[in-house]
Amino acid sequence: MVMNIIRNSRILQFSRSWFPVLKMSTVQEQKIKVGDQTINYVKSGEGPKVVFCLPGALGTIWSDFKPQIEGLDKSKFTIIAWDPPGYGHSRPPDRNFCTTFYEDDAQCAQEFMKMLGIDKYSLLGWSDGGISGIIMASKYPDNVEKLVIWGASSYIIAEEVETFQKLRDVSKWSEKMRAPLVALYTEKGLQDMFDKWCDAVTALYNQNSGDLCSSCLEKIKCPTFILHGDKDPMVASEHPGFLFSNIKMAKQYRFPEGKHNIHLKYSKKFNEMVTDFLLL
Repeated sequence: MVMNIIRNSRILQFSRSWFPVLKMSTVQEQKIKVGDQTINYVKSGEGPKVVFCLPGALGTIWSDFKPQIEGLDKSKFTIIAWDPPGYGHSRPPDRNFCTTFYEDDAQCAQEFMKMLGIDKYSLLGWSDGGISGIIMASKYPDNVEKLVIWGASSYIIAEEVETFQKLRDVSKWSEKMRAPLVALYTEKGLQDMFDKWCDAVTALYNQNSGDLCSSCLEKIKCPTFILHGDKDPMVASEHPGFLFSNIKMAKQYRFPEGKHNIHLKYSKKFNEMVTDFLLL
């Protein structure tokens, strides 16, 4: 199979409005073809430790990881972040929201890193990206050196399905949450995409009794750092404890006032803690 690397670089000046922006980014985006999928990504820094950032649902490089791309020490880390398949500028094609999309993302992510010639790396996985990160760490133990996850779970409970349904109408989202995604996907595109996401996770709940990747936890061999915001409205408080109890080499930290986006709201502390963990 011939894989074409497309060096379509441009200076990106996008930021999610829920965290302060001190300056515009000068990190250039690039594109690479992985099978039939175009992947949009950035690579920043020249450090010996490679860190691969996995965004959450509908998320992208800049909406989800700007403070990490710009804030982590580039002499210590090489930071890679992508728009997951079918999100952001990793289109076309649009995302296929089948019930295996977490596993599909994990496989595509591993193939993507192979295309970049990177054999060893650590993962920063937020929310949906954390779920795919769990799967990656379990399936590719020789590649994943360390795993950091937050806002993530290995199963879904009924109350969370109800929360997703309450959030289905994107016109009722806060403007801070909605505006950057509307700018990226359009109002109709955002609604269509989130409807499909809600349908997919509801189908997973109904078909698998809520299980997403619980069987993967015991297979994770790498050191794992589980973070959680105790006021996270999207993820039930039982999940970080379950992950901690079922991943062998795990540690955890909880932000008492944190919500779903602790890496954005508390980016300085988050970056410091993650740096200490990754360099240990």
